[in-house]
Amino acid sequence: MLDWDDLRIFLAVARAESLSRAGRALKLDAATVGRRVARLEEALSAKLFVKSPQGYALSEAGDRLLPHAEAAEQAFGGAQEELSGTAGQLSGQLRIGAPDGCANYLLPQVCAKISDANPGLEIQIVALPRVFNLSKREADMAITVSRPTAGRLTVQKLTDYHLHLAAHRDYLARSAPLTCKGDLRAHRMIGYIPDMIFDKELDYFAETEAQVVGLASNSASVQTRMVQSGAGIGIVHDFAIPFAPGVVRVLADEVSLKRAFWLIRHADDRRSERLTRFAEALGQGLRDEVSRLERRAADTTLATP
Repeated sequence: MLDWDDLRIFLAVARAESLSRAGRALKLDAATVGRRVARLEEALSAKLFVKSPQGYALSEAGDRLLPHAEAAEQAFGGAQEELSGTAGQLSGQLRIGAPDGCANYLLPQVCAKISDANPGLEIQIVALPRVFNLSKREADMAITVSRPTAGRLTVQKLTDYHLHLAAHRDYLARSAPLTCKGDLRAHRMIGYIPDMIFDKELDYFAETEAQVVGLASNSASVQTRMVQSGAGIGIVHDFAIPFAPGVVRVLADEVSLKRAFWLIRHADDRRSERLTRFAEALGQGLRDEVSRLERRAADTTLATP
């Protein structure tokens, strides 16, 4: 007879690919985790993991068990919510992965409002300039800048957002005139480190006539700070400009970019009313906040001479 707790430990090892990391997540020592995995393998008469110097990888049998264990996890969680009277309510812990621009300038205030309305909810924001692995449960859901085309995922478009060239007024006052895209060659440009662009949607400079990025970072927030310090001209999220006093949009009629945020969830999570309700609140909050901040950014646009 299968024990749900052993399946829970199996899922933790499958996601962490390590007994010790799974143990830390479960608050168990690695030896106990190993014994529980062995007990499950004995009950199933199947080897569930292949051990290597890199860690624990799922065997063929483990791959077949994984979707069933995840379904059991969903069912058990739903039963807990139903019996505790919290079905459909926003409570417990949720972790969101997001690119750092969104995580720094949008999610804090959006998540604060959701938390105010749901005191029992704990929200964790993980800001990293990379793609999250939801199959390993690095996050309950992730916001991305492009729509994934592979994997067992549920994908939902959240909102469009806009970006423009921007610079600090002090920089513009002391630098060469800027009347068209061709003038950008005379200015220091700020942007991404070319070989660290993890998504094609972040490759902005193909749409300008700038040839060299003089100051670069893999972080959109660091780039915005560089622009605010008067170090040069960069492509900045409109929703970030209200947080950077003195920064104005330039050449807005010539360079205007539109991108989208997508919410990615594990396919099995679509059965969770709790996660669906949170996704709806998150999406509405982001749409409202992007609209509010972009209206403020439009007021900073510098007229072209």
